[in-house]
Amino acid sequence: MIQLILKRVALGILTLLLVSALIFAGTQLLPGDVASAILGQNATPESLAALRQDLGLDLPAWQRYFSWLHGFVTGDLGMSLANRQPVADLLWPRFGNTMALAAYAAIVSVPIAVLLGLAAAVRRGGVFDRGINIVALAFVSLPEYFLGLLLILFLSVQFNLLPSLADTYSGMSFGDWLRATTLPALTLVLVTVAQMMRMTRTAVLSVMDQAYVETAFLKGLRTKRVVLRHALPNAAAPIVNVVAFNIAYLITGVVLVEAIFNYNGLGRFMVDAVAKRDLPLVQAAAMVFGAAYVILNSIADIAAIALNPRLRHPR
Repeated sequence: MIQLILKRVALGILTLLLVSALIFAGTQLLPGDVASAILGQNATPESLAALRQDLGLDLPAWQRYFSWLHGFVTGDLGMSLANRQPVADLLWPRFGNTMALAAYAAIVSVPIAVLLGLAAAVRRGGVFDRGINIVALAFVSLPEYFLGLLLILFLSVQFNLLPSLADTYSGMSFGDWLRATTLPALTLVLVTVAQMMRMTRTAVLSVMDQAYVETAFLKGLRTKRVVLRHALPNAAAPIVNVVAFNIAYLITGVVLVEAIFNYNGLGRFMVDAVAKRDLPLVQAAAMVFGAAYVILNSIADIAAIALNPRLRHPR
């Protein structure tokens, strides 16, 4: 088992290296010139050349990549080109806001999705199963930004139940924070509940079709006991993978949601940095998102190994 875990960790590190290379290459392909964006159109060629040298833009791309990667690994995220402040001072508070929003959505969505998936599996083919699958498919098909706009239209504009903008600030009460972030959290909840519910249902049904579960039914055991004692423990590994994947999505997929609701998180922060062509901010934000995604998926793989005896003892 330790060998399998070490392989997953090594694969995660290799994936992060590939992600860092893609992020750096992608930022280099952005249109425009950083020095011209900072100094403006009236800048002289001499001042542009001096700024490029000061920023290290005159160095080869591979040298700038390894310098940036070394700084990220050692905790030096560089300086913001637009604000002339350390990137870490600007990034981590907003990442904390994104994590808080993702935690809010996860605490609500995970138990609801698992319970609905179990209920749909137990009532396979029934009215509840068909109805909940149709609703889930509808929410999965809607883009997050469109769903967010619908929630603003009905819950904010027409009925005035919740604020349309997630305006948060330091020192606000927990109740005010919940009210301000409920709409973006609800947008994420509706999408992730639909995905997790469908995958939970599929995982439980695949186990319930096994011979030992049919034997338990033939012995006269109640459906609830069969599902909870026999089917659910053996379906735990794929369910954990689905939950971890959707939590990773909650952290990395909030860019559009934060932009719609003007939430001061890392997603909106990265969008603003792209507009300003602030490459150190864009690279650091994208790398943090990528690291969070890879780490959560690695944890899911390790949990699947721990929960599944066939993976712990493949022979």
